[in-house]
Amino acid sequence: MGEETETKAPSDRDLRVSDDEREHVVGVLQKAIGRGLLDLDEFTERTDVALAARTRGELNAVLTDLPGLVHRDILRQTVANPYVTGPQVFAPGQRIELNAKYSALHRTGAWLVPQAMLVRNKYGATKLDFSAAIIEFPVVHVELDIRWGSAEIIIPDTASVDLNQITEIKYGGIEDKTRPNGLAGNPRFVLSGRVHGGSLSVRNPRHGFFG
Repeated sequence: MGEETETKAPSDRDLRVSDDEREHVVGVLQKAIGRGLLDLDEFTERTDVALAARTRGELNAVLTDLPGLVHRDILRQTVANPYVTGPQVFAPGQRIELNAKYSALHRTGAWLVPQAMLVRNKYGATKLDFSAAIIEFPVVHVELDIRWGSAEIIIPDTASVDLNQITEIKYGGIEDKTRPNGLAGNPRFVLSGRVHGGSLSVRNPRHGFFG
């Protein structure tokens, strides 16, 4: 008898996509135009790629650099994005904790954002840059526990921030440098918690030659 050949299962990114998935991604690209993330030529080029995509990996490729505009099903099933750190997807309502004690804590680039997080900062420096992050949720809750440290939060130009739930500011200060455009903003960042003996700065990304 000959030896049995083991059949290797295809990876998630190699699975075939349906017409509904392709059409959904085209809709996501249309939202990207409305947010100024793509121009018409880029939209046309990516739409052609999306409509011709056969696998989830090919379809996801047109979305990976668009912050806040990720097809949830594709993100959940694709494991090949080298820029995503940590778990590949967060469940709705899942909360993570970030700690900076006598140290610096930075999150930048295309990092995956949970719906809720607790940020503890004691004699440290925290920087959360959401401008290129992968954000699945329309509202992100950030609870702060800052004691004698600093925190800098950078949100996309199209996003908004709510600081009304920060209940205690003592021996410290808060500076909101964001540029509200009169719209509700998407996503919306709701900040809560306390700033004791430290500082909190919220701003949009810097643009231009010097970044």
